[in-house]
Amino acid sequence: MILKTKFQLSFMMFLEFFIWGAWFVTLGTFLGTNLQAKDSEISLAFSTQSFGAIIAPFIVGMIADRYFNAEKILGLIHILGGILMFWLYKTSDFGLFFPILLGYMILFMPTLALVNSISFNQMSNPEKEFSVIRVWGTVGWITAGFMISFLGWDSQEGLSQGMLGNTLLMASAMSILLGVYSFSLPKTPPKGKDSGPFEISKALGLDALSLLKHKNFAIFFVCSILICIPLAFYYQNTSPFLTEIGLENSTGKMALGQVSEVLFMLALPIFFSKFGVKKTLMLGMFAWAVRYFLFAYGDAESGVWMLLIGIALHGICYDFFFVSGQIYTDSHAGEKYKSSAQGMITLATYGVGMLIGFWIAGLISENYADLAGNHDWKSIWLIPSGISVMVLLLFTALFKKERVQPLQ
Repeated sequence: MILKTKFQLSFMMFLEFFIWGAWFVTLGTFLGTNLQAKDSEISLAFSTQSFGAIIAPFIVGMIADRYFNAEKILGLIHILGGILMFWLYKTSDFGLFFPILLGYMILFMPTLALVNSISFNQMSNPEKEFSVIRVWGTVGWITAGFMISFLGWDSQEGLSQGMLGNTLLMASAMSILLGVYSFSLPKTPPKGKDSGPFEISKALGLDALSLLKHKNFAIFFVCSILICIPLAFYYQNTSPFLTEIGLENSTGKMALGQVSEVLFMLALPIFFSKFGVKKTLMLGMFAWAVRYFLFAYGDAESGVWMLLIGIALHGICYDFFFVSGQIYTDSHAGEKYKSSAQGMITLATYGVGMLIGFWIAGLISENYADLAGNHDWKSIWLIPSGISVMVLLLFTALFKKERVQPLQ
């Protein structure tokens, strides 16, 4: 791959995840402070990600893969998304905010597949080349978090002045920028034009359900859905939690989780090769339990170290379970179900699992809130910690040791 193409794809990834990180991390805090949304309404807003993940295969499978170049679809979606994000910025009522956000996420979630497709189309050796491009997406997410804290939008003063809404304006501008920039990306013509009629089962990865006949994979599949319940607590509650207890520059500090993600991604092949898939997945689930335990007993003063360690555990939580899970899924799928299996596991986790998780997180948060909107965070965080322990015990007892080809 020539240097110009590497730069184009890296900048594309940077903008893609900068946009997401610019508003998604602080969404819960924004809704609570700017729109006075209830916890159940906040969970409803976060569930738009799951609805987008469920609908995304239809958009990619029916349109991008069959009729139009991926870079043109990416450009059009981000321009429309930028307009919707600006509309969200101007909205002050949750009743209008939710349907606009749902429309935005239905558009945005397919772009995660589109940027991968555009990148893979330019690579002769994706196993070695993709990670170098994809890491710039994580850098983009980190940069967005640091910028929000640097500008003081998430500070107590910024929150009192409603400045957190600027995150939506920033995401809108960057989305339109990426939309225009996308038309200059390398051409990625549709590959599914001559592949026969569109099939819903293949788009959703349901033709890979036969993999569930393998007992170990079926246990992994169920545990993947269940572990997404505590995962939803992190996305939905962490920013409001850190803000409510008075931790300054909380968004910038949360970006440390993505720094950790990069570091542990480098360590994953070594750990995966030495200890195998079962112990790697177990460590990922154990890290979720520890993280929430630290959140339950940490505070913004003498216990701030517990909060920072909990945030920094994101690399183990995400890489050692979800990335390892993708490798494990690929090893079982083989060539026949390679794409379908990844689609199925994505639908099950980011679609079904997190949809359930956001709903449960909203109910629990509302149950442990007083009339003034203050929360009993210790009780809230101990629940996902306990769920993580139960999923870990279930997986440990039923999943048999299995050798999987490690990352190269």
